[in-house]
Amino acid sequence: MPLRTRRTTAAALGLASALALAACADPSDGGTTEVAASAGAGARIDLSPDQDRVTTDEVASIAARVPERIRKRGTLEVVASSGSAAPLTFHATDNRTVIGVEPDIAHLVADVLGLRVHLNTVSWENIFVGLDSGKYDVGFSNITVTEERKDKYDFATYREDNLAFEARKGSGLKVAGPEDVAGRTVAVSSGTNQEKLLVEWSEENERAGREPVDVKYYQDDSDTYLALQSGRIDLYLGPGPTAAYHVATSGRSEIVGTCSGAGATLQGLVAATTKKDNGLVDALAAALDEVVDNGTYAKVLKRWGLSDEAVTDSEINPPGLPRTDK
Repeated sequence: MPLRTRRTTAAALGLASALALAACADPSDGGTTEVAASAGAGARIDLSPDQDRVTTDEVASIAARVPERIRKRGTLEVVASSGSAAPLTFHATDNRTVIGVEPDIAHLVADVLGLRVHLNTVSWENIFVGLDSGKYDVGFSNITVTEERKDKYDFATYREDNLAFEARKGSGLKVAGPEDVAGRTVAVSSGTNQEKLLVEWSEENERAGREPVDVKYYQDDSDTYLALQSGRIDLYLGPGPTAAYHVATSGRSEIVGTCSGAGATLQGLVAATTKKDNGLVDALAAALDEVVDNGTYAKVLKRWGLSDEAVTDSEINPPGLPRTDK
């Protein structure tokens, strides 16, 4: 079934305003910024290395579900992308300490499981290499559930996955469906679900007799944004939270369209990701349900301006982004 954008332009503006910048970083207090939470109240984001993370208590009955090899070790080997992507995973003002909503949720889950987090940051492709080899227990890195990934991995969901098209400010562009990117030059990160969706839109355009998308890839976000500002690309398709954060802090771009990471008929979901059948996913889902129920999960999302992406419970291996038709 053809994939189309799930949200309207008005929703895109809502996503941007959910992270609208209220004040620039203030070096006098260690580095903070303020964003507007989805409910409209100001949410102060701490960018300093001394993170006052939200914590929660261990739940023995859930901790008992953790495989023995991990319980004996006492640490949860968490892996995340080394690419700086605020407010998901990025570096504090010391340029060393990893902070963001993904590490915060990983720490909450580890609290429930009675484990300490050992956070590993690697390139995107090496997240999956490390999960495959058993080097890492779980990925918390804005990983979307897809049907193809479910062949090799188990998932416990914890956020909605929404994507955003970002353009230069004042571009006049609007993206409400595949036809709006026909013939456009669009950057996307390789190996991501947004790449998969963009390629499918391009193929749909060709089937309809329209021009395909000219898909571009860059080494990192800084190169992508340089290309956007110079006019070498028309659009950048990336995770909604990072796009909104960049729009708010740069003042040089705007969100011109959004969509679910899984298309019009399915809400995309971000999940804790483990090697298939390694025995950890049930404990992860139970821990996520616990932090949803006790309110600490909501506090973390509010802290990073992402309350709009909250889920009401953690699903194990739900329907994911469809496989590519061959």
